[in-house]
Amino acid sequence: MGPESILLALAGLVVGAALGIWGLTNYQTRQGKNRIQLAEQEAQKIIEQAKQEAQHTLRDAEQKIKALQRETDETIARRRRDLDREEERLQRRRDDLDSRFERLEKREQNLNKRQSNLDKRENDLKRMETTRMEELERIAQMTQDEARAELLQSAEKEARNDIARIIRQVEAEAREEADARARDIIALAVQRLASEHVSEIAVSVVPLPNDEMKGRIIGRNGRNIRAFELATGVDVVVDDTPEAVTISSFDPVRREVAKRAMEKLVTDGRIHPARIEKLVEDARAEVENNIREEGERAAYETGVHGLHPEIIRLLGMLRFRTSYGQNQHAHSIETAHLAGMIAAELGADVEVAKAGGLLHDIGKAIDHEVEGTHAIIGAEFLKRHGIKNRKILNAVAAHHHEVEHESVEAYIVEAADAISGARPGARRESLESYIKRVKTLEEIATSFEGVEQSYALQAGREVRIIVRPDVVDDLSALRLARDIARQIEETMQYPGQIKVHVIRETRAVDYAK
Repeated sequence: MGPESILLALAGLVVGAALGIWGLTNYQTRQGKNRIQLAEQEAQKIIEQAKQEAQHTLRDAEQKIKALQRETDETIARRRRDLDREEERLQRRRDDLDSRFERLEKREQNLNKRQSNLDKRENDLKRMETTRMEELERIAQMTQDEARAELLQSAEKEARNDIARIIRQVEAEAREEADARARDIIALAVQRLASEHVSEIAVSVVPLPNDEMKGRIIGRNGRNIRAFELATGVDVVVDDTPEAVTISSFDPVRREVAKRAMEKLVTDGRIHPARIEKLVEDARAEVENNIREEGERAAYETGVHGLHPEIIRLLGMLRFRTSYGQNQHAHSIETAHLAGMIAAELGADVEVAKAGGLLHDIGKAIDHEVEGTHAIIGAEFLKRHGIKNRKILNAVAAHHHEVEHESVEAYIVEAADAISGARPGARRESLESYIKRVKTLEEIATSFEGVEQSYALQAGREVRIIVRPDVVDDLSALRLARDIARQIEETMQYPGQIKVHVIRETRAVDYAK
């Protein structure tokens, strides 16, 4: 093949390739145009759909706006109607207030006119009253102040008589009812309880087999008696009393220890300082054991349980303590029984009343060691040793009126204490103290104004006072009795109670000629 053929072949290839490329390009161009047309058609559809949706949305919005506008218009119209009605109501009230104000002004004018008329009438009445009073004073020959004083004096006298009569009547009725009720309760309680009383004083007497024993008790140069007094803390009196020695001490426990030790020494016969110390210790142990037993017996007999051992011990110590000759251990037990019976009759707390009655004088076991009254000392001691019941503590502290009573049980304990101590034979006192008490009673009574004479009767249980009737009237007599009784309570100490009897007598005497 020649070169021309090759060139022609190459040229044909080139032309064929060019034609192929041109055809391919035309095909791709036609395909692109078709795709563009499809895309434009699709876009046109989307735009049309968007326009339709926008038109629908716009129509919905316009409808909602119109609905809101209608609601707003209705609300505004309703509010305007409400405001119009409120304005009308306020206007009517304003008109009412204006009319009321006008009526008040007219009424005030009328009142001012009436007040002026009343002032004028009052002035006229005052002038008439003054004229009448002057005429009455001229007729009665007595000034207004004198007439008023006489009228008041007469009215006061009548009122005093009426008051005195009413007071006597009320007191008599209350006393009759209270006395009847109290007598029934107390008689029942006393009838159900029978107890004995032992009178003791501040000395104990120890009998001796012979007078020779006195010398042995004294010892050489008095060493035995000094050792005995030092060991026991008592005073031993060896006088001319035949076959007896006296042991003296205000501490009842020490006196009991000394008495037992002396009896043991006399029985044993061996009397010297060493033996004295041993027998005193033995007697002290016996007394302590006896104290505990007596305290437990008191709690068991009265049914008061759960007491602290120290309280039991003080209860036992009361076995050796007396007041006005009355044994305080027996007195406490009796008071507890009486308080329990009275509380049962009155419907009060029996347990509290019994505990208060048993423990009310427990302070007397230590009142010689602690400063203060036995009631307050006892209440504080009980509080420190486990008694938490306020009623019991108050009953102990208040049974001599040193604090206020807080419960009916406190009054019951006080009454039971008075019953136990005031019954005949329960207590006794010396002749000197009796005479002094009677004299003091009469001096207190005669110290009051209007008292003419006073007499102490029934061993100082009653004081009768005769008053001058021209100085003391009926009402003053009642007040005088209360004042004298109150002063006796404040200034004297005595068992039981004292009756204050004021007597006022008016006599009218005339002679027929």
